[in-house]
Amino acid sequence: MGRGGRVDLRQLKAFERKLAKLATADYEKFCEDCAKELAARLLAKVIKRTPVGVYEDGTTGGTLRRGWTAKSHREAELTATFGGGNGSKKFTDSMTVKKVGSNYEIEVINPVEYASYVEYGHRTRNHQGWVNGRFMMTISADELEQQAPAILEKKLMKMLKEAFDGD
Repeated sequence: MGRGGRVDLRQLKAFERKLAKLATADYEKFCEDCAKELAARLLAKVIKRTPVGVYEDGTTGGTLRRGWTAKSHREAELTATFGGGNGSKKFTDSMTVKKVGSNYEIEVINPVEYASYVEYGHRTRNHQGWVNGRFMMTISADELEQQAPAILEKKLMKMLKEAFDGD
């Protein structure tokens, strides 16, 4: 039959404490942080892909590129003259995350008036030709969509590691 034995429950109790710590974690903040990180990565990609105009008088533009981190077309224009502007990470930290059902959403827009024409293409001024779109947002979003699961898994593993390793 059975022999009398001893069972050490200290490790089980420690595991129970770690699970309780994990249960009290702020999942809302975690999800918002994930959404902001993905938005920052999207902005970094799309800003790199956004073309900068070179004009006949030798000057260069950049309003469209600066528009990704501006709140208005005018702000994007003025940051070239007066400086300022935000980096993509700083800008996304100031953005609000909306929870719609079980999804977290951040709206990434470029307020520059001609952004959609550069993205998707447009007719020439004389209506005789077509300027192809650059699809800087479309390509960047598709690229990030492929990378997002790995990014989110890494953040989740970090959160779990902190919960189980930290006492």
